[in-house]
Amino acid sequence: MLKGDPDSRDNFMYILGRQDADFAMPRHRHNFDQIRLPISGAMNLGRGLILEEGQVGYFPEGLSYGPQDDPLGEAAPGERLQLVLQFGGASGYGFMSIEQRRKAWDELLEHGKFVGPYYHREDGKVQWGLNTIWEHVFGERLKYPSPRYKNVQIADPKRFNWLPLDDNERVEHKFMGAFSERGVWIEMIRLSEGATWAGLDERARRLLVVLSGSGTAESKDITRLTAIQADPGETLRLTASSELGVFLIGLPEIVLPRTESDEYDLEEMPGQTESAQQPQPAA
Repeated sequence: MLKGDPDSRDNFMYILGRQDADFAMPRHRHNFDQIRLPISGAMNLGRGLILEEGQVGYFPEGLSYGPQDDPLGEAAPGERLQLVLQFGGASGYGFMSIEQRRKAWDELLEHGKFVGPYYHREDGKVQWGLNTIWEHVFGERLKYPSPRYKNVQIADPKRFNWLPLDDNERVEHKFMGAFSERGVWIEMIRLSEGATWAGLDERARRLLVVLSGSGTAESKDITRLTAIQADPGETLRLTASSELGVFLIGLPEIVLPRTESDEYDLEEMPGQTESAQQPQPAA
């Protein structure tokens, strides 16, 4: 839907994810942040944690979650949909683009093979696939920031109140939180039919997706699942033809500390050797 600059530490990728088959993934973590919003169907996060349809989940960089086991059940292939934003976190380690990932995948197939989330080298060594791809792209070990939060942060928009936005009674929002020292924030915006809202933020990129209704953004038609990007200092003017519901994520600039934090790991799972991370044969 939207994507950033792969050479920037605040690179991002915003997709509409579709589940076409049964899904399973061992417990794992990433060196980037994620925000997920299931718009049709729920998502099993593992260990009894479910991200229900309509809820918003913030997955902090470095946080382990899973193992995931998400069969389609009675849902048809492609019926389950969710908005997924993956982006460089406050640590400044960045986010690898899908193009970089695919290119590295193809090149690594010349010297080994991927089996599930693992990479098997010709010499028999097994590594977590993401680590292998990262090292291939950037020429250095992947660092996992120590998680700033203990769990995935889940917000239920139904439990937040609509409040006037910018003193405009016809434009309301639900502010659902800001995260990390970067101050990434999540909110919903609702415009009454015929209302106009002009939003400006000098310090942050804003990514918006229409969840319901129709209207215009800078005179261009928008409808359900239209994705919009507004960069810092750019005014975004929305007008609602019918009541318009919008999901907004704010991404302020990443500011690095003077001294790099030593709160990180070089292993996919702390305390585990690579051999301990290798998949085990079924009993």
